[in-house]
Amino acid sequence: MQAIDISGLDHVETAMCYTAPSNKPAQVRVFPPNSGLPMETPQRELVNVPVYDCRPIASELTLDEAGFQLIEHTTEFDDYYNAERVIADYYPQSAEFIKRATGAEAVFIFDHNVRNKPRSDRGDAGVRLPVEGAHNDYTLSSGPRRIKEILADNNAMHLAGHRAALINLWRPIVGPVQDHPLAICHARATQLEDFIPTEIQHFLEDDLDTPHLTGEIYSFQHSDKHRWFYVSDMQPSEVMLLKCFDTADDGRAMFTGHTGFRNPACPADFRPRESIELRTVVVFPN
Repeated sequence: MQAIDISGLDHVETAMCYTAPSNKPAQVRVFPPNSGLPMETPQRELVNVPVYDCRPIASELTLDEAGFQLIEHTTEFDDYYNAERVIADYYPQSAEFIKRATGAEAVFIFDHNVRNKPRSDRGDAGVRLPVEGAHNDYTLSSGPRRIKEILADNNAMHLAGHRAALINLWRPIVGPVQDHPLAICHARATQLEDFIPTEIQHFLEDDLDTPHLTGEIYSFQHSDKHRWFYVSDMQPSEVMLLKCFDTADDGRAMFTGHTGFRNPACPADFRPRESIELRTVVVFPN
């Protein structure tokens, strides 16, 4: 693996929230924000690590090499807490942007999450807390299955033989992001053994006993080889593309451990983080 050059980069030291090694099957249970029930996770461990500000090397970080990419992109859309308008207006413009940024043939946006701690604490529907636990959204098993489902839902099975990737688009709603910024582990600093297959169950307000959806993600366990990066004072005019799975198994980045983290450089008068992430299937030309 080629060394990742971190010389001269500013960094903060933080207690990164990893999944502790265990012989037991890992499981996550996600309850609605207004249910009052906390998310249940595997046993966690806090490991002190440096998180490097990638702004000076942003042009060197690409989806296929690092697993993530910072891009300037402004939008006039500002109604992020209105799910209907997000789907009707923000989805299409974001799909076109992702097509241009990645050279994709087609982009299908199928889900989104809005995160804001004060709104989540008061029970606003559809608003979640920032994630604080390193993970990747898909696995070698669930990634191909999810891509096939989304292509089928969009009458696009004719694209099933193409290379495809599950890519998140992450944007601040307000800036600068200083409280719980997004941290991403460089894909070249990870190996498959760092990722722990984890069943994830999602529950709805009207039934907190039977999961509405069940899937599989990767929890992330610590390695001294990891190299974590974030973007200092990220603004709404900037987006992060984050690769969570790629059908190409040819040496390019396939997974990225990522999480929000407690930023020790956060000022006392910070504005709580507000962000939106879109989940997408990106299909490339043959």
